[in-house]
Amino acid sequence: MELRLFQSLWGHQGPLSSAVANAESYGFDGIEGQAPRTAGARADFCRELKAEDLQFIAEITTAGSYVPESGATMETHLSSFMRQADAAMELDPLFLTVVGGCDAWPVSKSVEFFGSIIAISERLGITASFETHRSRSLFNPWVTRDILLQLPKLKLTCDFSHWCVVAERLVMDTEPEVLALCAKHAHHIHARVGYDQGPQVPHPAAPEYRAALDAHDRWWSAIWDAHSSQQREFTTMTPEFGPDGYLHTLPYTKAPVADLDNINRWMAYRQRENFAKRRAAMMLVAA
Repeated sequence: MELRLFQSLWGHQGPLSSAVANAESYGFDGIEGQAPRTAGARADFCRELKAEDLQFIAEITTAGSYVPESGATMETHLSSFMRQADAAMELDPLFLTVVGGCDAWPVSKSVEFFGSIIAISERLGITASFETHRSRSLFNPWVTRDILLQLPKLKLTCDFSHWCVVAERLVMDTEPEVLALCAKHAHHIHARVGYDQGPQVPHPAAPEYRAALDAHDRWWSAIWDAHSSQQREFTTMTPEFGPDGYLHTLPYTKAPVADLDNINRWMAYRQRENFAKRRAAMMLVAA
């Protein structure tokens, strides 16, 4: 099994061609982000990706941005998904990461919603992987567990950083059964480090956040172990430290305390090393 690392478009400034050049230059296997708005821009982006032999993971947010529109119906969420999925398919994506549903819905409504999207995705011939994201249906580990138990086909984009701030602790260390269930359903990983008071530490290399970093490394390794047991050809991960209130800034000046590109490249380098060590350990056990 190999590790494929993707560069996030979240926070990227400038033309998409520069994002493609950066991804190729820094050894990423592809790019993850939302499809461009116009057909012409999508065609240009697709050509640029293929020219550099980069894959694409399409991100979809239903009925709004990362926070859903207040009062949006399930039908609005579904039509939003279908519209964005049709556009994303023009880019020949590896799969879709879906930030979907609403944290205010009862579990039964979320189960119906996810079941509908799974059926639509199967008709499109593409995998939909649902992100564990605040403000959305999969906003905490226990609701996610209850949904997974009813939808054996549901696949997860695991971003455990959200759950750390929702639960106000490194929650997956205290929920091994939920972690095992999530690892079984995991399709993709968003590699951002959260902590008890926020979804993003100021810098993952800072010694004061070492416990949070080590915890996330353990949880991601559990997913790699599950993928190895499933005999997957590859596993995917996107270092996803971002702006928009996630990146810590100084008071008054709003100067960022760290450089996002450097943080994401640091995380990519670390996970390449961690995966190589984990893979060696797996091979030793198999022998």
